[in-house]
Amino acid sequence: MASANATPTPDAAAVWAVLERLTDPEIPVVTLAEMGILRDVRALDGRWQIVITPTYSGCPAMSQIEDDIRTALAEHGLEGEVITQLAPAWTTAWMSAQARVKLRDYGIAPPQDEMDLTGHPAGTQVLRFLPRATQTEAVPCPQCQSANTTLTSNFGSTACKALYKCLDCLEPFDYFKPH
Repeated sequence: MASANATPTPDAAAVWAVLERLTDPEIPVVTLAEMGILRDVRALDGRWQIVITPTYSGCPAMSQIEDDIRTALAEHGLEGEVITQLAPAWTTAWMSAQARVKLRDYGIAPPQDEMDLTGHPAGTQVLRFLPRATQTEAVPCPQCQSANTTLTSNFGSTACKALYKCLDCLEPFDYFKPH
């Protein structure tokens, strides 16, 4: 018989609710869930396993993300471990529509990867090779929406972004590279 003072054991939905509020340390306007980094929550022997997948294997924010998850769990009296899962590899197709809007509003052009070149939904292939000529598609400026932009560098503020410049408003901006 359970004690009247016993704390009820949370279910996975309650743990998700705790974690869904955590934001990406590099892009604080989007949550880990919206980015598709937070992959799974599962119970195992009275502890929680939180599965995350980095946006790329060398992502420097992963240790901060792990710390944030552990802190959030501890603040709610939960025990758990963070498991980093590299396969399947993260893809921008895992980003929610809300994340794409928030990125644009924050000044980062969201990836333009709704469909791949074969007409299949993006993210259905782990690796794809594209002819160089197809990668010149215009990236709209998140400030003025102009398509008159140019690639400045293949690497922006982080390796998962490229640096572009708008030739109309002259503002530089990051573009979240599709992969």
